[in-house]
Amino acid sequence: MNSLLISTPKSNPTFPRFSFSSAKPTGFLNSIDLVSFRRGGNRIGGLSFRANARSAIDEAELLESGHPNPTISSSYRPPTIPQPNQTVLEAQARVCTGPEQTRPLTEEQAFKVLDTILKSARGELKDDEVSKAQLGAFFAGMTIRANAFPEPTQWSEGERRAMDVFWPHLVEVLPQDIIFIADPEGTIMESGNSIGPNYVGEGTAEMRLVGALREVLAGGHLGYEEVQGVLRDVLPLKSDDDGSAKASESLIAAFLIGQRMNRETDRELKAYCLAFDDDLGPPPVADVDSLTHYGEPYDGNTRFFKSTLFVAAVRACYGESCLLHGVEWMPPKGGITEGQLLKFMGANIYLSPAHAKTLLEDENVGFAYLNQKEVHPSLYSLIGLREHIKKRPPLATAEKVQQFVRARGREAIVAGFYHAGYENPLLMLMRRRRVHSGLVVKGEEGALSMTTKAKAVHASKGLPVNHCSGFRPPSLAVLPDVDGISRESFSIDVNAKDYGFEPTDTPRTDRSVLKNIALGLAALRGEKGEAYDRIVLNAGMVDHLLGCNGAEDVMAALDRAREAIDSGKALKRLMNYIQLSHKVI
Repeated sequence: MNSLLISTPKSNPTFPRFSFSSAKPTGFLNSIDLVSFRRGGNRIGGLSFRANARSAIDEAELLESGHPNPTISSSYRPPTIPQPNQTVLEAQARVCTGPEQTRPLTEEQAFKVLDTILKSARGELKDDEVSKAQLGAFFAGMTIRANAFPEPTQWSEGERRAMDVFWPHLVEVLPQDIIFIADPEGTIMESGNSIGPNYVGEGTAEMRLVGALREVLAGGHLGYEEVQGVLRDVLPLKSDDDGSAKASESLIAAFLIGQRMNRETDRELKAYCLAFDDDLGPPPVADVDSLTHYGEPYDGNTRFFKSTLFVAAVRACYGESCLLHGVEWMPPKGGITEGQLLKFMGANIYLSPAHAKTLLEDENVGFAYLNQKEVHPSLYSLIGLREHIKKRPPLATAEKVQQFVRARGREAIVAGFYHAGYENPLLMLMRRRRVHSGLVVKGEEGALSMTTKAKAVHASKGLPVNHCSGFRPPSLAVLPDVDGISRESFSIDVNAKDYGFEPTDTPRTDRSVLKNIALGLAALRGEKGEAYDRIVLNAGMVDHLLGCNGAEDVMAALDRAREAIDSGKALKRLMNYIQLSHKVI
């Protein structure tokens, strides 16, 4: 089996880049007229745009007719990751999920999946193998359903009949680690087996992992130290010494998907959140009065305008420094990310925390972006495996609550969520980080940005879009929490209409990086419309909800954000960042 560990080059010559030469830029920037451009210290002169967003979008559609196309988010998928087997991946989407969300396979589907696995194990699918990670995730899902799920999401009669037919053949060809995952105690399959109950793994790392997996596959939970110990033992996926795997990818995949299916406890999520804080040593401390860490879902947006990068440029104009972090591309959605936006515009997206500190402290920038590949290499090594397990692992929650740079002054964390039940664990992790303010937002697609879309007449199941909850410094003196920081909690459903915004649908970008950039730059140029309103709403409301200085009155906070855009300051800061991200190296 091919390894799922990847190595992405730090530059891609096929991707267009912003040019600061005297010649006119090419590609997307043909629609941008750089006038009065001058370099002076850390400053960039005035910028004007001679094409509107519509012409830029027209150009995006023209560019997107070609292939390969760096304007589409899916084109950022690292080519070195082997493609998963689609038949089994579709089955994983059904059975590797929660106790209420799982959809049992029909008999026909189960026969097809198990036949595919059998053929792959026999070496009959040379170009479409079922990877070790897929096998681990699929059989972990089946085992947990048999052991711990409620009756409606346990095995269907069709799944049972299919397994009765195929298991005697599978047990002859599957590796021992997969047989262990499928029937760890020899009690699930009618024919039983002696391998599962006696399996211990190979080497110290696998032995600890197998011991933890026995509890997970039974539907149980682990302690903080146990989870953290497993993660540190098995990651990164490959040893720096000889390039060998520290543990079987099937066992790691089973562990990750199993913990998510069992719904992680607070102590388990805490372990995922803090396990690799020391990957690069202690974080640098930026000399800034206020720093907001933005925790967008790492797998990005596939449908709607992604505004956070442009919001960061706005908030930096009045002293609210912002640190963004993520990856270029991440499964399962493989959507548009801040890394893609910045890379397409020509910024250096491979900075260290020390470089980010410099940009945060720069009075002409005030925000920065960090790539997980640089700041959490152990976790980045899982990117390929994460595609092959199909569903989001616990890391998808924990990685949003990180502090790669600390601040001399006040700190806050903002994170997005979608599925009900994750807002309180996210806020718990923020408190563990000892920040002064924390905010979770149920944005569209699970992103952290609020929308100006009209409030739905009939509320959907769970919390509505634009639900916000969190904590901030109190307006009146209260007793401090155990960490010595005083906080008050809040919860609100933001209706943009209440703050003077006309209801509008969120602009669609449909995986187009270029369309997203065109909308964001047009808004920072002062062009009024849906994108402009979305940036203003998210900058001003975040300032207000986090309790930032000067944002006690929400209308004043929104006006401050508008002024940062209309004055051209926000656009200038974004252009400064693109240039200076190459100079801090």
